[in-house]
Amino acid sequence: MTTLSRPPADPSAPRPSGMASLRTWLLFGLQDSKGTHQGPGAVSDTGHKKHSWWQVMCLTGVDYFSSLGYAPAIAVLAAGVISPIATLVLVGLTLLGALPVYRRVAGESHRGEGSIAMLERLMPRWTGKLFVLVLLGFAATDFMITMTLSAADATAHLIENPIAPGWLQGQNVAVTLFLLALLAAVFLRGFKEAIGVAVVLVVLYLGLNVVLVLVTFTQVVAHPAAVTDWWGALSASHGNPLMVVGIALLVFPKLALGMSGFETGVAVMPQIKGAPGDTDEKPVARIKGARRLLTTAAVIMSSFLLTTSFITVVLIPEPEFQAGGQANGRALAFLAHEYLGVGFGTVYDLSTITILWFAGASAMAGLLNLVPRYLPRYGMAPEWAKAVRPLVLVFTLVGFLITFLFNADVDAQGGAYATGVLVLMTSAAVAVTLSARRARQRKRTIGFGLIAVVFIYTTIANMFERPEGLRIAAIFIAGIIVISLLSRIMRSFELHATHVRLDRQALEFLTDVQDGPLAVISHEPLRISREAYQAKLNSAIEVSHLPLDREALFLEVIVDDSSDFETELDVRGVNRHGYRVLEVHGPVVPNTIASVLLHIRDVTGLMPHIYFRWTEGNPIINLLKFLFLGEGEIAPVTREVLREAEPEVTRRPWVHVG
Repeated sequence: MTTLSRPPADPSAPRPSGMASLRTWLLFGLQDSKGTHQGPGAVSDTGHKKHSWWQVMCLTGVDYFSSLGYAPAIAVLAAGVISPIATLVLVGLTLLGALPVYRRVAGESHRGEGSIAMLERLMPRWTGKLFVLVLLGFAATDFMITMTLSAADATAHLIENPIAPGWLQGQNVAVTLFLLALLAAVFLRGFKEAIGVAVVLVVLYLGLNVVLVLVTFTQVVAHPAAVTDWWGALSASHGNPLMVVGIALLVFPKLALGMSGFETGVAVMPQIKGAPGDTDEKPVARIKGARRLLTTAAVIMSSFLLTTSFITVVLIPEPEFQAGGQANGRALAFLAHEYLGVGFGTVYDLSTITILWFAGASAMAGLLNLVPRYLPRYGMAPEWAKAVRPLVLVFTLVGFLITFLFNADVDAQGGAYATGVLVLMTSAAVAVTLSARRARQRKRTIGFGLIAVVFIYTTIANMFERPEGLRIAAIFIAGIIVISLLSRIMRSFELHATHVRLDRQALEFLTDVQDGPLAVISHEPLRISREAYQAKLNSAIEVSHLPLDREALFLEVIVDDSSDFETELDVRGVNRHGYRVLEVHGPVVPNTIASVLLHIRDVTGLMPHIYFRWTEGNPIINLLKFLFLGEGEIAPVTREVLREAEPEVTRRPWVHVG
């Protein structure tokens, strides 16, 4: 005997068209948009395997640690001989500023939402939504430039390798596009077990860097003249030590690339293994593991940034950092070939290329989880945005465009990358400052406030120095806001309720009606006097011909936050002045009424009849009130929502307007 997992296809059934097959393929796997991709931003399901904090650190480390591939070279280009001093300032800000900020973010945003969710909670309504959309624009800049910059730097390591074929020379754009297309192909097919791959890559890459740093420091010790020449150049060009420190404080924002990874470190928190006593509201062990992750990653990266900034500026001639130089975008790889030979250098190149490419995968996973996390809840994403494959194609095309605009140049993209990173860090610093202030922690408020001021200065300085990052972020922000608002308008007539609950009193009101239609009168919650209820009842009887033998229920919708979209509805039964009232809080009046009516129909088996009065005022203004305030032209919009939700006329609640 055999069994079939699904019934055999009907041979007489028409085969789907090419467009239908393509649509099915594109929209396959909607569950992936909820976080089944393990990567920055992934939301871990309780059924998924969890990992130790150091393993998850490797996942965020493919983004954070891979910046060693280009950060030392960019530091020398930005700060010259001062780069070690400027890097020291950067490390101080990392350990004394960013690390304390994100340790607190980990404690208050343990589901992986990050600092954006903290600010969302602190800034409700439309102001908070628009602010979140702006931050999402900067986050998109961060992740997109991570993809394109990492792919461009991987290309540079590949082409500059001595054993690379000659025909690759000058093909930076083509090779970068190929790497981005390969990345898209991986995600279009499916991407799992990222943590296991990340552990291997990070351990190998950091191990090779330890060997490289030890060998090159030996060379520095063996050739003290190189240090003397560097110190002489530093003294001759910048004078006294105070001047050097002052200039380092001015130029260190250009080195902010080395600070990436903190936001993704918080985003991967759901992947960390907790303890048996952890609860969803207080996962103590998970928070502790996340803080270990952040601290360990920051210490490792700071150590490498300090050592590599020193050995690169001392051992590599300045012309090699310029465009066309062998150390441009690949300073450590240059040292690996120079002091450890072609064999080690090639292995180092391969390791760097792989981890840089995987950093793009990490960024892509972050985007795939960031967009569905916020926009669908706001009603600000098209329906296809819930599927992974369309988003992968969109992000890949954007990556292609950025690569063309920047000509696959690592240095040219540094400003845009730093802008995205710094804005997210600034938002985190502001969020924890406001959080400490709300908790009345005066010393921490002052401390986090000072950190926020430093990050604000760093961000503004970077924007003035390299405005292309702000321009790219502005394009992303404008695109996200326009698409989001258009999507919100197009989805205005959908049911917003994710769940409807009736309390005991509300159920008793409904069960009193044994047969026949169920009469419900829409009523404004601000007018709750006995006279107001009686006047509304009389109007329904006289104008809308409410049957006299029907005891009507009143339905009141209280609008709390009209910017919300998806929401749970709790209907409460209230007896006011002898009138039975169903009271419910919702973001939009017509959609909430429609959801409650459909739920009443399903619970009681009786057909609800809803009675309205026409809304006074200009219909255009009423429509705008509906879109942005949740009120306005109630009766016709309620009818339209019901029509879209229930296509069968005989099962659709009746709408009476008089």
